[in-house]
Amino acid sequence: MSNIGLIDIGGTTIKFAVWDGQDLAGHTSRKTPATLAEFYDVLTEEVLKMKNQFHIEGVGISSPGAVNKKTGVIEGASALPYIHNFKIQPELEKRFGLNISMENDANCAALAELADGAGQGADSLLFLVIGTGVGGSVIINHKIWHGAHLFGGEFGFTLSDDTYTLSELGTSVRVAKRYNKKTGLEKSGKEVFDLAKAGDETAKAEVNKMYWALAKGIYNLQYSFDPEKIVIGGAVSNNPDLIPNIEKNIEKIRKQVKIASLKPDVVSCKYTGQANLRGAVVDFEQTYG
Repeated sequence: MSNIGLIDIGGTTIKFAVWDGQDLAGHTSRKTPATLAEFYDVLTEEVLKMKNQFHIEGVGISSPGAVNKKTGVIEGASALPYIHNFKIQPELEKRFGLNISMENDANCAALAELADGAGQGADSLLFLVIGTGVGGSVIINHKIWHGAHLFGGEFGFTLSDDTYTLSELGTSVRVAKRYNKKTGLEKSGKEVFDLAKAGDETAKAEVNKMYWALAKGIYNLQYSFDPEKIVIGGAVSNNPDLIPNIEKNIEKIRKQVKIASLKPDVVSCKYTGQANLRGAVVDFEQTYG
């Protein structure tokens, strides 16, 4: 495969790089523009540099939103309203003069983990991105499963109990929000985790609520899709206590549900900052390889 230009569209910055067949090269980033016209200008300018310097033969794009690969439309919503709900892929192809592949950013991250990350060697995996909410991706037979309405992998919408979704209970952002509401303090998620380890009972209760919600969600997903691996991404994946505590809570569920013999294989992601770019390579190669 020839050199591929790569773009990772984010709400604050847009990252650019080139895949040279072995690794990422030519890294740069630009502040995300405020308008579609400026967006086109920035992307076209950076792609022109890639063409001149690296002789790229196509561009792989990681984007927020529900990317419809059949229509070239980014459906749904994101922090960049101007990229949504029109045929943006043909517009970019016209400006770049190159073939383009586009995929959702969580799906790109999942493809990166499958290729040579925490999911290497697996045919199927689920990828959970834990950030402000819980997003994710489903991969079956090395391919993204988008779902009938492009909602494949939207695990955060699933119910954790009678009232709250997994996104509402299963993130450190929500842990901090609940803790601060109960105590009147202003602590970050990391600070609440530290307080829990130091013995703060309120912090412990909120952190345990998160672990329980994630364990229940992962248990349900394992028995729904039966993937080889479940990979956890997002900043919280750097917390060394995360996987052991999820596993401890899964064991509680397995003891409760006697028939459940299968233990999910839960691992932390390998890639963080580069995941979306690396996954855009895989998507491009699957599209045009």
